Amino acid sequence: MYLVTKRIEFCYGHRLLDYDGVCKHPHGHNAVVEVDVRTDELDNRNMVADFADIKRLVKGWIDRELDHKMILREDDPLVAPLEALGEPVFKLDSNPTVERICKLIYDMARDQGLPVVAVRVWETPSSFAEYRA
Repeated sequence: MYLVTKRIEFCYGHRLLDYDGVCKHPHGHNAVVEVDVRTDELDNRNMVADFADIKRLVKGWIDRELDHKMILREDDPLVAPLEALGEPVFKLDSNPTVERICKLIYDMARDQGLPVVAVRVWETPSSFAEYRA
């Protein structure tokens, strides 16, 4: 088995509804995403996947959809006022936890044909979540 990992950085804001802790307030993170791509056989270039392809697909999507946006649950009362002000919002059907963001990125990468086996999102330098099928 061969495995490569691509690191991607982005910034986002969020808050958690129905949560009794400091994360119930709007706040931001400088996130680091690690995308693990695995295969049993190397391609004709002797690669699992080209790092440039992973970057183009995953970072390109993150830059368009998540970077410098407020990631909020679709029923969050902040959605309407932020959108009315023209602020960038990405809406989810559930709380925008780091675990949920991992699965979101994993699903998008798999949908793009990458043989992704795991996605880790470091929310802080000492805390991360991981999703793997």
